[in-house]
Amino acid sequence: MRILIVEDEAKVGSFIRRALEEESYAVDLCAEGTQGLDLALSGSYDLVILDLMLPGLPGLEVLKGIRKEKIQTPVLVLTARSQVDQRVKGLDAGADDYLTKPFAIEELLARVRALLRRGSGEATGLLQVKDLILNPATREVTRGGQRIELTVKEYALLEYMMRNASRVLTRPMIAEHVWSLDFDTFTNVIDVYVNYLRNKIDRGREPKLIHTVRGSGYVLRSESE
Repeated sequence: MRILIVEDEAKVGSFIRRALEEESYAVDLCAEGTQGLDLALSGSYDLVILDLMLPGLPGLEVLKGIRKEKIQTPVLVLTARSQVDQRVKGLDAGADDYLTKPFAIEELLARVRALLRRGSGEATGLLQVKDLILNPATREVTRGGQRIELTVKEYALLEYMMRNASRVLTRPMIAEHVWSLDFDTFTNVIDVYVNYLRNKIDRGREPKLIHTVRGSGYVLRSESE
């Protein structure tokens, strides 16, 4: 899942980014409202975390710009505790949730998970393809009841593939959602990580779930589909 943070306080932005990356999210960070709006409109994000007090273009205007273009990406607004009127205006302008500063990182992560579940339409939050089950809340992955240990990037790649099961994912799409804007698309890192997943998910098991679509990319689906 790919998240955009628009936050001008460097320490806060870096803190949030590090926490999200540790939870396997691909994260882009910017500190200015105009750039934040450009990224939100041009990038394919699953969630935007937006501070209201921004240089260049205020956060409320960024939010209005996103909704004006009919982009329904969930937006979590960050506000100072005293900005009650701004929180109300933000919710009225299309924000999906808000969090007041200072906040506990555990609460932010819980709100992020809730908004992503809502955006994906997953009522329980569990992702399942055949006997492969992924729980985003606990980051536990099992196949046939057997737990599978994954690295941070392996988990992020598998979650993206499972959220897009039966859909062919090109390498640029995978790079955009699992890595970040500064990812070097000329490397074979994506192919290497897909191979890592195959070894852990498919080796010695049937049906095979991860397939190569020659000339296009990869798809996660059962062979019978």
